[in-house]
Amino acid sequence: MHTAEQATLARLPSGVAVETTVHRYGTGAGPTLYVQAAQHGRELNGTELLRRLHGRLTSNDSPGPHHTDLDGTLIAVPVADPLTFDRVSYTTPEPIDSAAPNMNRCWPGDADGSIHERMAARLWADIEGADAIVDLHTGSPEMLTHTVYLRGDAESRRLAEAFGTNLLLAEAAGAEADAEWDTRDFDGKLRVAATREGIPSITPELGSNKQLDPAAVETGLDGLFGVCRHLGLLDGAPEPWDGTRARNHLGRVRAAESGLFVVDDGVELGAEVATGDTFGTVYAPTTYEPLQTVTADREGIVYSVARESTVTAGQTLVGIAERL
Repeated sequence: MHTAEQATLARLPSGVAVETTVHRYGTGAGPTLYVQAAQHGRELNGTELLRRLHGRLTSNDSPGPHHTDLDGTLIAVPVADPLTFDRVSYTTPEPIDSAAPNMNRCWPGDADGSIHERMAARLWADIEGADAIVDLHTGSPEMLTHTVYLRGDAESRRLAEAFGTNLLLAEAAGAEADAEWDTRDFDGKLRVAATREGIPSITPELGSNKQLDPAAVETGLDGLFGVCRHLGLLDGAPEPWDGTRARNHLGRVRAAESGLFVVDDGVELGAEVATGDTFGTVYAPTTYEPLQTVTADREGIVYSVARESTVTAGQTLVGIAERL
């Protein structure tokens, strides 16, 4: 069975409703998996993934599996935040929601709160009955596809392994996080809030934002089927996982000065690096003066590189995942 419900998430000052579509597939007899995309509106690959998933589940001409094969319920929300989707943005402008401009910092929401808090609370009504959550996101243009889970939660780690990306990143939150990240309200992320409510949750980061990446979309589709098999929604078992687990957000090589970042030849995603390895140079664009030699402060795996070369002081230039 497949149903599609128009859900009102909140209302704008004019009274215009902020709406999205909630799809449900399956028999309802077994476990429930909740999947959403486009919580950040410029992150499109998850939305395309759910469109392709819908085609696979509902078309008699597709190779399957079909919705009749689901022993349970799959809930899919292809656009979790229509406000940022319409603006191709990460957050809403201040006039829309000055209290919580980033929807992924206010879970589980507040039915009497700001616009985003109300939107989160409405979706939480579907989420809180789920047995697992996949919150689909999209990384920067030059970032390895990977999956994030709350560090120390074994069920979420197994869910991430079932999704199957080669790189899994364990992220701390609250008192266990680095001070910088604790101040960013990571406790309000959907994945963190849900995991702490006993619902195993993961955040796959699929390819680059603002554009569709077919390879990342297919990776995500395979990952969702792996999660369904892990939960028992589909027959069989997910492919055995044999990748790398690392810690998220610890190795952030930053720009010491604003300028142009010229990346060295040979710097590649997925490369193993050692402390002191060089990634490139930040130059002053008008005087040509070299301002910073960008080097690794630890050993690990390169999972992101800033290829948009105009950089500002404090910006992350290279992300290094530190092996667990």
